[in-house]
Amino acid sequence: MDAGLTRALAALAQGTVPAPRPAPPRVLADRPDGTVVRVGDVVAKAHAHDTARAALAARLAVAASPALSTVLLPPLRPAAAELLGRPATLWPYGAPVDPERPGDAPWEAAARLLAALHRTPLDRMPGPVPPMRGPAKLARALERMAAAGPGADARAAAAVRAAARTLPAWARDQAPPPPSRTLCHGDLHLGQLVRVPAGWRLIDVDDLGVGAPAWDLARPAAWYAAGLLDPAVWLRFLDAYRASGGPAAGPPGTDPWPELEAAARALTVQTAATAVAKAAEEGRGLDDVERAMTDTCGRIAT
Repeated sequence: MDAGLTRALAALAQGTVPAPRPAPPRVLADRPDGTVVRVGDVVAKAHAHDTARAALAARLAVAASPALSTVLLPPLRPAAAELLGRPATLWPYGAPVDPERPGDAPWEAAARLLAALHRTPLDRMPGPVPPMRGPAKLARALERMAAAGPGADARAAAAVRAAARTLPAWARDQAPPPPSRTLCHGDLHLGQLVRVPAGWRLIDVDDLGVGAPAWDLARPAAWYAAGLLDPAVWLRFLDAYRASGGPAAGPPGTDPWPELEAAARALTVQTAATAVAKAAEEGRGLDDVERAMTDTCGRIAT
């Protein structure tokens, strides 16, 4: 943990809402791609060193847009600050999904928020919107796995590489993506939802942009295909998305997989590559969930 960065984030948050006795800072996340500190009802986030500042500014403007006030959590400040060489943003605190109560996970709320995001016309945005970053993250996950070297599980890594070879070129970030005018989140999972007094909102705009909306459904679809998400939960999510007018999975009553299959395979490869790399870096074997994803890569490859 970078203690200097944590102190700087805490000071930034404390200066947003002055109080006689500010709440003590609490580190919510500490990763190379994002350090997050909470002080009372304010959250300060330091983004990755290599974050494109212009793209982040455009994403912050999208999050602040009145057109998305019921979908995205708006930033407390319209522009990022610079802290120790990293852009830093300020946000209101929202209560996250409780990991100890999976039965209460807001899958339908997530689906409705996604559908609303995907339906938002780009001409209602305050300026040009950058591309969604999903495929680029897949390419980086494969590079990270390759860099893990001989410590990586050789059988699992081979299955991931074989599955990656089956993906369309756009999914591997080797060709322009299919044309799209859809606003996408880019990294949907339940950790990207928080509850505020007005209801559930999506957070984390680091990957937000124009892209294929199927990417936002790909993670739950991949979990379902790997046996990690209960079929009833998957259907609740899918039905809520379709009922809310979401464009990525076809109309109600039709097979969603022609729309979702390529993106679900790509997210499976990304998740599995990250798992293999992380296990190697930590000097351990794959856990059951990680093994399920690499086994799914084996099925994709064959």
